[in-house]
Amino acid sequence: IEEAGVHSGDSACSLPPHSLSESIITQIEEQTRMLALELNVIGLINIQFAVKDSLIYIIEVNPRASRTVPFVAKATGLPLAAIAARVMAGERLNVFGLVKPKLKYIAVKEAVLPFDRFPGVDTILSPEMRSTGEVMGLDTTFEKAFLKSQLAAGIQLPQNGKVFISIKDNDKKKPIIKASQILSDLGFQILATKGTSKFLNKNGIRAETINKVSEGRPNIVDLLKDKAVGLVFNTTEGHQSLEDSKEIRSISLRQKIPYYTTSAGCNAAARAIQANRDGNISVYKLQDLIQNNNIIDA
Repeated sequence: IEEAGVHSGDSACSLPPHSLSESIITQIEEQTRMLALELNVIGLINIQFAVKDSLIYIIEVNPRASRTVPFVAKATGLPLAAIAARVMAGERLNVFGLVKPKLKYIAVKEAVLPFDRFPGVDTILSPEMRSTGEVMGLDTTFEKAFLKSQLAAGIQLPQNGKVFISIKDNDKKKPIIKASQILSDLGFQILATKGTSKFLNKNGIRAETINKVSEGRPNIVDLLKDKAVGLVFNTTEGHQSLEDSKEIRSISLRQKIPYYTTSAGCNAAARAIQANRDGNISVYKLQDLIQNNNIIDA
């Protein structure tokens, strides 16, 4: 599977932000099998799924390899490309003794985006592929693995200071509350736009209101230019909202300030910062992990 899904919302808030329910995963696996058989694919197949409100959508199906193949091969120790080539050459799949891997560690793939090399470009993400490569973060927990993926991509998550939060109405739910609470408990000073500030304070999280660019000065862009803010959580929707926040994204890019534009990304970043603060971040040898399929607790 190229993409296991785009997890949206908090219909399963008890799960980590990166997880789909067992039911959804089972359905994705079954749909993958049915598609491969119906299309008579021999070798590798690239399927992109999206999951929203417990419904599975198929974006595209291609009988080819993808950039995710080497990532999955490295994470699991299975030579997927070599196996696929031998199957295409006539060998039967059952001779390889493949079983579904049950890993005792987490592997996170992070895209490396070239925005800093193109002055003036907007960093907002869209459906087309813009990454120039990927990196892997691997550890015993999602939080530590995500932290390592950010470090590998050149993103330095702050350990203290100020964080700016501006969240669209549809994202004002438990994941953002949890992320904000984590940062508040760690001693971060939270700055937020009027609506987000009201939402956070209502949920027991102290937040100071800061002006949008259109609301006068001083505003969030002034603080970003002065490097007074070390982290940005900004989810938007609608053309006008995207335009209003374009300068925030541009300044954050130039100042190398970590910037997250999804509810799940904000949650993951906050948890990674907490994991880093807690310490015990170790380095593991990938070959040993695959051989033992285990990580000795540090």
